[in-house]
Amino acid sequence: MYINKAMVYGNLTRDPEMKALPSGQQVTSFSLATNRVWKDKMGAKQESVDYHNIVMFGKLAELAAQYLKKGAGVYVEGRMQTRSWDDPSGKKYRTEVIADTMQFGPRAGGAPASSGYSPAASSKAAPAAAPEALETIEYPEEDINPDDIPF
Repeated sequence: MYINKAMVYGNLTRDPEMKALPSGQQVTSFSLATNRVWKDKMGAKQESVDYHNIVMFGKLAELAAQYLKKGAGVYVEGRMQTRSWDDPSGKKYRTEVIADTMQFGPRAGGAPASSGYSPAASSKAAPAAAPEALETIEYPEEDINPDDIPF
């Protein structure tokens, strides 16, 4: 058995670029930057940055193009794929993560991250039930005396 799984969390280095294939299917590509921090033998803090090419198809591509912007954090799961083509200067190679799922990172205003999206999960999911009304608690208008609390 072989495994080809990539899991990357990073920040977008540029706005996503959406195109359409001749078949009409949407394709979005962008680059993610991830960093690594460690201490060297002398105890000095070192940091390096890696850049990952991400490609998404279909509904996932549309969502990425609509909601992701440069600098935004995103978690992506998918598989690694290397493409090659002939260029006048020689053979070129590009390794990409073909995304299967995506989860948005925290928003700039401190709002929590939204839930992830997986095309396979959404097609199998049952329709969501209407949210029930939450019961509200009526608090007394006067101040509560801590001595009145039984514990």
